[in-house]
Amino acid sequence: MTTPPTAGPARATPGGPAAAYPAMRERVPELAVGLDAWTRRMMRWHFSPETGSPFWVSRRDSLGFDPVKDVQGYADLELFGLFDKAPLRAARARDLRPRGYRDRPFRIFETGGTTGAPCRIVNVTRLAYDVEIYRTVLEARGLSGGDVLAMTPMGPHAYGHFVEALADSWHGAVHAIDFDPRWVKTALRSGGDADTYTGHLVAQTLPLLSAERPAFLFTTPRLLVELAMRLPEPLHTYGVRAVCTGGTSCTPAEAQFLREEHLAGVAWLDTYGNTLAGHALQADAVPDGPALPPGATHSYHLPPPFAVLTVVDPHDPWREVAVGERGRVRVTTLLEDLFIPHLLERDSAVRTGPHPWFPWDGVAAVRPLEEDGDGAEEAVEGVY
Repeated sequence: MTTPPTAGPARATPGGPAAAYPAMRERVPELAVGLDAWTRRMMRWHFSPETGSPFWVSRRDSLGFDPVKDVQGYADLELFGLFDKAPLRAARARDLRPRGYRDRPFRIFETGGTTGAPCRIVNVTRLAYDVEIYRTVLEARGLSGGDVLAMTPMGPHAYGHFVEALADSWHGAVHAIDFDPRWVKTALRSGGDADTYTGHLVAQTLPLLSAERPAFLFTTPRLLVELAMRLPEPLHTYGVRAVCTGGTSCTPAEAQFLREEHLAGVAWLDTYGNTLAGHALQADAVPDGPALPPGATHSYHLPPPFAVLTVVDPHDPWREVAVGERGRVRVTTLLEDLFIPHLLERDSAVRTGPHPWFPWDGVAAVRPLEEDGDGAEEAVEGVY
């Protein structure tokens, strides 16, 4: 497999956000590989005893089909059925590392535990890909360089490591707060609320804004609302040029409040995704873009061939809904570090068509899935 790119000095991307995807394909050549060809490559990688992880190689004989021979394109991944996270939760982290990366350093990331016990994944190359792709998006918007305030989960969580690696790519400082998202989710499951812990996070953030004047604030939409309500002045007065959010969602009314009252003169970039799926990139509403549902100002697009977002019928996970319809989000991740076929997310979204900036289907108006008593795990969003 190829080595992921290493970010260097800030580079200008002329042409604005519309130029981001061509620049991404130039910097990350794997993005130019067709989805079917990439799928075949990933089957050879993950199920070969020489390169695959013990987690997947040990399952090859019990699948009932040969993934290397029988999966000839993305559509054939239906042979795997829906992904069950239980074996991933139970797996030893070293069994998740591909043998093809046995001589390379690796890190263990954990999910936030939205639907129960956390899952562990291995990072060898993925973080470098994520940094290069996201930095390209920032540069296409005229944003790159400067110090960062990370109002994000740290510790084993991928979000904090991503922010640190992104800032490292342009030699920026990262000012991080102490943030454990599982504390809030445990409190909510036991009948408590998030207010006390949210106040603790905001209290750590306020002095850093004043003292350090960071160019970027990374956080979640939910925490951005809480922070904004406690700020004596709009964010731009603290030197912030851009707010980058991911994780939880906020309502259209909250988003409008933030833009009008606190984000004047500040760019706001949001992503949709998680540790297992990656970052679905924001595409703004443009005249020749896809139609968006009422209240939505942008769509999210997850770059193939690394991952594929599909919006499906909540009662039939193999039927994709039509463009403009709401359904349940299903994600397939196809990375050297991580293979997850057809994972049903705890989110619903409206399927959108391709966008001029990112020419593949996306999602909009994402919100937590409303359960219908089918016995599925309860999703606790918390503050992340």
